[in-house]
Amino acid sequence: MEEKCGVVGISLEEGDAALPTYYAMYALQHRGQEGAGIVTHDGFQQHSEKGLGLVAEVFDDDDVEHLPGRASIGHLRYPTAGEIDERSCHPYTVTSKRGSLALAHNGTLVNTDEVRAEFEERGHTFSTNSDTEVMVHELASNLVEDGLLDAIKRTMKRIRGAYSLTLMHDDRVVGVRDPLGVRPLCIGKLDDGYILASESVAIDVLDGELVRDVRPGEVVVLDEDGGGFESHRLFDEVPAHCFFEYVYFSRPDSTIDDRLVYDARREMGRLLYENHGVETDIVSPVPDSGRAFASGYAEAGDLEYSEALMKNRYVGRTFIMPTQDARETAVRLKLNTMDSNIEGKSVTLIDDSIVRGTTSRQLVKLLRESGASEVHFRVGSPPIVAPCYLGIDMASRDELMASDKDVDEIRDEIGADSLEYLNVDDISEALDMPRGEMCTGCVTGSYPVDVEGETCERTKDGSRAGAD
Repeated sequence: MEEKCGVVGISLEEGDAALPTYYAMYALQHRGQEGAGIVTHDGFQQHSEKGLGLVAEVFDDDDVEHLPGRASIGHLRYPTAGEIDERSCHPYTVTSKRGSLALAHNGTLVNTDEVRAEFEERGHTFSTNSDTEVMVHELASNLVEDGLLDAIKRTMKRIRGAYSLTLMHDDRVVGVRDPLGVRPLCIGKLDDGYILASESVAIDVLDGELVRDVRPGEVVVLDEDGGGFESHRLFDEVPAHCFFEYVYFSRPDSTIDDRLVYDARREMGRLLYENHGVETDIVSPVPDSGRAFASGYAEAGDLEYSEALMKNRYVGRTFIMPTQDARETAVRLKLNTMDSNIEGKSVTLIDDSIVRGTTSRQLVKLLRESGASEVHFRVGSPPIVAPCYLGIDMASRDELMASDKDVDEIRDEIGADSLEYLNVDDISEALDMPRGEMCTGCVTGSYPVDVEGETCERTKDGSRAGAD
């Protein structure tokens, strides 16, 4: 699985918003590493800068200085729909007689083709195949006939899927969270204004105060002078929060729905031991995402927590891997064993998830080659059996190890002495969140929205089956 996207929106009482937007995006870099963009409005016109790469690669001092205005939105992109080129970098911008519009999107729509086809029949043209560009067309079209709030509501009725948005209509900054609240979005108070962001760490870096999460189906309009915000709850449905935000995607120091992500992961680790504990000499995480799980697991079992693997933080995303030997070398480039902590010892290795299983197999092999007497594998989430259609770049069903193998078969495939996962009820308990308020499509194959060829868990009246 890969990161999704990150969004930011800032409105200040005075001064330029581009620099704090830049800092906030830096804090959200983990959510998207393929592209970045900032759009500001100075009260008269838009200013835009975007490109491919990390935040530090896209922007320099001059770029930020040439983005004036108290209102700003920013976006970090990991493409789950659309090409990887500069044209598809967000925020998307359009100008019409009803003013300028800029939009940044975290999530994925499931009815993009349908909406795009309707616009093309009316003569509209598109420069990318991004679902966000379709959303911009829909919103701009609705603005011709309606005020901003009504145009947003009509757009939300027309599109389906996952979307947390920051948008800017002239110099007014707005946050929108889809009726199911799949992707996160929160509000923060700054010394001289307000911020909307995918995660609270973007507020922390600006020394701001987290106000609260944007509610599912809510539109938040920041005051144009940065003095406050208006709230409009346009839809009130049973939510379907993505539980993988807690398991993997969000930074551990982020707070979502009043729950520190790090604490949630430690609780998942505690439940892993409570339900599937095994006595071994050491408990070790797969760095970095397995650390909080392993900490909770080791504490619950009064077991020794010890690092068996060390991550190389200076390795990029890709390697030249023409042969199997080269692919195994690539794993060693990313993770090296600490042999003195492993030799002659039984090890419980803890990770957040198993997707294709390739890395898990290689890590078990590395531990055995380093002298581990036993390797037991524990996973802080349920088996991933189906793809995500709502904003996570995940392997296809054919590539998912758990799609056609049971736990014993996966254990044999990765070469572990034992293998256990948390189940959906465990996740619900750890998050103190009703099972019916979580999106579990990737681990159950049943989704909270209609996806062609897949099972939808909604009943005929639009409620979610099993929702508490």
